[in-house]
Amino acid sequence: MTKSMTLCALVAALLMAGCVSQQKYDESQQRNAELEAQYQQLNSTMGSEVASRDMQITRMQDAIKISLNDQLLFPSGGWEISEGAKTSISKVAAILAPHQKNKINVNGYTDSTPIGPQLASQGVTTNQILSQKRADNVMQFMISQGVKANMVSAHGYGEANPVASNDTAEGKAQNRRVELTIASPNK
Repeated sequence: MTKSMTLCALVAALLMAGCVSQQKYDESQQRNAELEAQYQQLNSTMGSEVASRDMQITRMQDAIKISLNDQLLFPSGGWEISEGAKTSISKVAAILAPHQKNKINVNGYTDSTPIGPQLASQGVTTNQILSQKRADNVMQFMISQGVKANMVSAHGYGEANPVASNDTAEGKAQNRRVELTIASPNK
Protein backbone atom coordinates (compact mmCIF):
# COMPACT_ATOMS: atom_id res chain seq x y z
CA MET A 1 0.00 0.00 0.00
CA THR A 2 2.76 2.49 0.83
CA LYS A 3 4.61 1.69 -2.42
CA SER A 4 1.54 2.55 -4.50
CA MET A 5 0.97 5.76 -2.53
CA THR A 6 4.62 6.72 -3.03
CA LEU A 7 4.35 5.95 -6.74
CA CYS A 8 1.16 8.04 -7.03
CA ALA A 9 2.84 10.93 -5.21
CA LEU A 10 5.87 10.69 -7.51
CA VAL A 11 3.70 10.64 -10.66
CA ALA A 12 1.68 13.63 -9.36
CA ALA A 13 4.89 15.55 -8.63
CA LEU A 14 6.21 14.85 -12.14
CA LEU A 15 2.94 15.98 -13.71
CA MET A 16 2.88 19.15 -11.61
CA ALA A 17 6.46 19.99 -12.61
CA GLY A 18 5.31 20.40 -16.21
CA CYS A 19 2.53 22.82 -15.28
CA VAL A 20 2.89 26.59 -15.40
CA SER A 21 1.47 28.71 -12.63
CA GLN A 22 -1.34 31.11 -13.46
CA GLN A 23 0.96 34.02 -12.57
CA LYS A 24 3.66 32.89 -15.02
CA TYR A 25 1.03 32.35 -17.69
CA ASP A 26 -0.44 35.81 -17.11
CA GLU A 27 3.05 37.38 -17.24
CA SER A 28 3.76 35.57 -20.51
CA GLN A 29 0.48 36.78 -21.97
CA GLN A 30 1.25 40.36 -20.89
CA ARG A 31 4.72 40.26 -22.51
CA ASN A 32 3.19 38.83 -25.67
CA ALA A 33 0.57 41.61 -25.75
CA GLU A 34 3.28 44.26 -25.27
CA LEU A 35 5.38 42.80 -28.11
CA GLU A 36 2.31 42.65 -30.36
CA ALA A 37 1.53 46.31 -29.63
CA GLN A 38 5.13 47.29 -30.47
CA TYR A 39 4.98 45.19 -33.65
CA GLN A 40 1.79 46.94 -34.77
CA GLN A 41 3.22 50.37 -33.96
CA LEU A 42 6.48 49.60 -35.81
CA ASN A 43 4.59 48.46 -38.91
CA SER A 44 2.41 51.53 -38.83
CA THR A 45 5.26 54.01 -38.27
CA MET A 46 7.80 52.37 -40.58
CA GLY A 47 5.43 51.86 -43.52
CA SER A 48 7.50 53.79 -46.08
CA GLU A 49 10.72 51.92 -45.16
CA VAL A 50 8.93 48.57 -45.36
CA ALA A 51 7.30 49.51 -48.69
CA SER A 52 10.67 50.54 -50.17
CA ARG A 53 12.18 47.23 -48.99
CA ASP A 54 14.78 49.05 -46.88
CA MET A 55 13.34 47.33 -43.81
CA GLN A 56 11.50 44.12 -42.96
CA ILE A 57 9.61 43.66 -39.70
CA THR A 58 8.82 40.11 -38.63
CA ARG A 59 6.78 39.00 -35.61
CA MET A 60 8.21 35.87 -34.04
CA GLN A 61 6.86 33.84 -31.12
CA ASP A 62 8.58 35.79 -28.33
CA ALA A 63 10.32 38.51 -30.32
CA ILE A 64 10.22 41.04 -33.12
CA LYS A 65 12.93 41.08 -35.78
CA ILE A 66 13.67 44.22 -37.77
CA SER A 67 16.03 43.68 -40.69
CA LEU A 68 17.62 46.81 -42.13
CA ASN A 69 19.24 46.51 -45.52
CA ASP A 70 22.73 47.89 -45.90
CA GLN A 71 21.79 50.37 -48.64
CA LEU A 72 19.72 52.24 -46.07
CA LEU A 73 22.41 52.01 -43.41
CA PHE A 74 25.97 52.33 -44.66
CA PRO A 75 28.02 53.48 -47.63
CA SER A 76 29.67 50.61 -49.48
CA GLY A 77 32.54 49.22 -47.43
CA GLY A 78 31.83 51.58 -44.55
CA TRP A 79 30.35 51.49 -41.09
CA GLU A 80 29.26 55.09 -40.52
CA ILE A 81 25.47 55.29 -40.43
CA SER A 82 23.87 57.30 -43.24
CA GLU A 83 21.54 60.23 -42.52
CA GLY A 84 18.61 58.27 -43.96
CA ALA A 85 19.36 55.39 -41.64
CA LYS A 86 19.56 57.73 -38.66
CA THR A 87 16.06 58.97 -39.48
CA SER A 88 14.70 55.42 -39.66
CA ILE A 89 16.53 54.19 -36.55
CA SER A 90 15.34 57.27 -34.66
CA LYS A 91 11.74 56.30 -35.44
CA VAL A 92 12.36 52.74 -34.21
CA ALA A 93 14.04 54.01 -31.03
CA ALA A 94 11.16 56.43 -30.39
CA ILE A 95 8.80 53.44 -30.31
CA LEU A 96 11.01 51.14 -28.23
CA ALA A 97 12.71 53.51 -25.75
CA PRO A 98 9.95 55.23 -23.75
CA HIS A 99 8.76 52.16 -21.85
CA GLN A 100 11.57 49.75 -22.70
CA LYS A 101 11.22 46.40 -20.99
CA ASN A 102 12.61 44.27 -23.79
CA LYS A 103 16.22 43.54 -24.65
CA ILE A 104 17.42 44.61 -28.08
CA ASN A 105 20.09 42.59 -29.86
CA VAL A 106 21.78 44.39 -32.75
CA ASN A 107 23.30 41.82 -35.12
CA GLY A 108 25.50 42.80 -38.07
CA TYR A 109 26.09 40.67 -41.17
CA THR A 110 28.07 41.01 -44.40
CA ASP A 111 28.21 39.21 -47.70
CA SER A 112 31.13 36.91 -48.55
CA THR A 113 33.17 39.49 -50.48
CA PRO A 114 36.71 39.60 -49.07
CA ILE A 115 37.88 42.77 -47.35
CA GLY A 116 39.71 45.10 -49.73
CA PRO A 117 42.95 47.03 -49.16
CA GLN A 118 41.17 50.31 -48.28
CA LEU A 119 39.30 48.73 -45.34
CA ALA A 120 42.34 46.68 -44.34
CA SER A 121 44.37 49.90 -44.09
CA GLN A 122 41.78 51.11 -41.55
CA GLY A 123 42.20 48.02 -39.41
CA VAL A 124 39.18 46.18 -40.78
CA THR A 125 40.75 42.92 -41.87
CA THR A 126 37.73 40.58 -41.78
CA ASN A 127 34.03 40.67 -42.52
CA GLN A 128 33.42 39.83 -38.87
CA ILE A 129 35.20 43.02 -37.78
CA LEU A 130 33.24 45.07 -40.33
CA SER A 131 29.93 43.60 -39.19
CA GLN A 132 30.84 44.25 -35.53
CA LYS A 133 31.67 47.90 -36.29
CA ARG A 134 28.34 48.29 -38.07
CA ALA A 135 26.40 46.65 -35.23
CA ASP A 136 28.25 48.77 -32.64
CA ASN A 137 27.43 51.99 -34.51
CA VAL A 138 23.74 51.12 -34.75
CA MET A 139 23.70 50.21 -31.05
CA GLN A 140 25.44 53.46 -30.04
CA PHE A 141 23.08 55.51 -32.17
CA MET A 142 20.07 53.78 -30.61
CA ILE A 143 21.45 54.57 -27.15
CA SER A 144 21.85 58.22 -28.20
CA GLN A 145 18.16 58.12 -29.12
CA GLY A 146 17.06 56.98 -25.66
CA VAL A 147 17.32 53.20 -25.74
CA LYS A 148 18.60 51.91 -22.39
CA ALA A 149 22.31 51.04 -22.66
CA ASN A 150 21.94 48.08 -20.29
CA MET A 151 19.19 46.60 -22.48
CA VAL A 152 20.93 46.64 -25.85
CA SER A 153 23.89 44.64 -27.16
CA ALA A 154 25.71 44.36 -30.47
CA HIS A 155 27.31 41.39 -32.18
CA GLY A 156 28.96 41.03 -35.59
CA TYR A 157 28.53 37.76 -37.44
CA GLY A 158 30.40 38.60 -40.63
CA GLU A 159 29.33 36.41 -43.51
CA ALA A 160 27.74 33.76 -41.25
CA ASN A 161 23.99 33.17 -41.50
CA PRO A 162 23.35 34.36 -45.06
CA VAL A 163 19.70 34.83 -46.00
CA ALA A 164 20.42 34.48 -49.73
CA SER A 165 23.08 33.10 -52.05
CA ASN A 166 26.30 35.08 -52.28
CA ASP A 167 26.53 34.03 -55.95
CA THR A 168 24.49 37.02 -57.19
CA ALA A 169 24.59 40.77 -56.56
CA GLU A 170 20.98 40.61 -55.32
CA GLY A 171 21.83 37.83 -52.87
CA LYS A 172 24.89 39.66 -51.59
CA ALA A 173 22.78 42.79 -51.05
CA GLN A 174 20.32 40.78 -48.94
CA ASN A 175 23.13 39.33 -46.84
CA ARG A 176 24.55 42.78 -46.01
CA ARG A 177 22.19 43.75 -43.22
CA VAL A 178 21.73 44.65 -39.60
CA GLU A 179 19.00 42.91 -37.63
CA LEU A 180 17.41 44.24 -34.47
CA THR A 181 15.79 41.53 -32.38
CA ILE A 182 13.49 42.77 -29.64
CA ALA A 183 12.98 39.91 -27.21
CA SER A 184 11.00 39.70 -23.99
CA PRO A 185 13.26 39.76 -20.90
CA ASN A 186 12.92 36.05 -20.18
CA LYS A 187 14.03 35.00 -23.69
